[in-house]
Amino acid sequence: MNILILGSGGREHTLAWKLAQSPRLNNLYVAPGNAGTAEIAKNIPIGVNNFEAIKDSLLKNDINMVIVGPEDPLVNGIHDFLLNDPQTSHIPVIGPQKAAAELEGSKEFAKKFMMRHGIPTAAYESFTGNTLEKGFAFLETLKPPYVLKADGLAAGKGVLILDDLEEAKKELASMLVASKFGKASATVVIEEFLAGIELSCFVLVDGANYKVLPMAKDYKRIGEGDTGLNTGGMGAVSPVPFVNKEFLNKIHERVIKPTVEGLKKDNLPYRGFVFIGLIKVGNDPFVIEYNVRLGDPETEVVIPRITTDMVTVFEAVANQTLDMVDLKIDERTAATVMTVSGGYPESYEKGKEITGFEEIKDSLVFHAGTDLKKDKVVTNGGRVIAITSLDENFREALKKSYQNIEKLHFDRMYYRKDIGFDL
Repeated sequence: MNILILGSGGREHTLAWKLAQSPRLNNLYVAPGNAGTAEIAKNIPIGVNNFEAIKDSLLKNDINMVIVGPEDPLVNGIHDFLLNDPQTSHIPVIGPQKAAAELEGSKEFAKKFMMRHGIPTAAYESFTGNTLEKGFAFLETLKPPYVLKADGLAAGKGVLILDDLEEAKKELASMLVASKFGKASATVVIEEFLAGIELSCFVLVDGANYKVLPMAKDYKRIGEGDTGLNTGGMGAVSPVPFVNKEFLNKIHERVIKPTVEGLKKDNLPYRGFVFIGLIKVGNDPFVIEYNVRLGDPETEVVIPRITTDMVTVFEAVANQTLDMVDLKIDERTAATVMTVSGGYPESYEKGKEITGFEEIKDSLVFHAGTDLKKDKVVTNGGRVIAITSLDENFREALKKSYQNIEKLHFDRMYYRKDIGFDL
């Protein structure tokens, strides 16, 4: 089987690493890929939203399946584009169609979906530039902290949590009137704040059946102790120590089942990953958000724990036979730590040479933002390299990751030294 993965980050490198282990794989392509995927697949230098070039590449390379990594092409309708073209309609796409991708494409759409299907989530209201004064009035009815979410895609940076009412009003105006996040904040969702501990739930759906993947917990803020600006994710752990059988059952009955049933009831065509961002409030799960793809860096701890052949799993998604697959999970804990460019998530420089790969032992190296320049691996993004380790518990796994990170070097490299601090 010939497979094309769309994307260039740590999630895509991890998927490529896993698929490359399958005896059922013939050729693996990644578009555009990174220095890590170049070692195990053929990189194709085309953008994830260049649908015509993607189509040409599918035909030229006799591709049998497309796996979509990031959210952008899904929200923009890559699945529909390929499905509606007679030359590519036979090629299965792992990732939902445009109508279902709105679960991530619009926070308001997602909130209405949750309300409609009785899925527990924070109370909210939506506002536009025309209803700014009403937005101010709604903020005044809430207790701090105040949660403001850009309705559209903002690369993981469109959520603000503010303690001061006047600052919340100022930021609301900045989002709605001054277009702080561009078109993404033309509508803003204001939510009540839920106090608790967050975790990530992943479900693979084939349109009829589903499989629950290992849970994970990621760390989004740049600073230790979960301080500073939000990032795309600084590290992750799987399984989540505080998720016992009772809590897992609540997630299944109150969130996963009604989500999968809701997709069917609303006729939202879904074949791919549902990423449910959860928060544990007391002993109850609430949904913070939906994403329509695997999370990153959670992929770097979830996928290494799956021991079943992933080509077989994705084929079952395409054929709607996921109920026939025995999804086997490694009982050990996986922990990943992300190295980032100095200055990230604000401005940072690219093109810094990365060394030390050959010294890393007993850990997996996943490239997130890298490129090849004259046979040298260089930085090409804010998040650069994730180091994943497996061991009997999260402390031992993290110890191994941190020992190996010290062998990596690039100019102004930064990483959080406290992943798992709250477990």
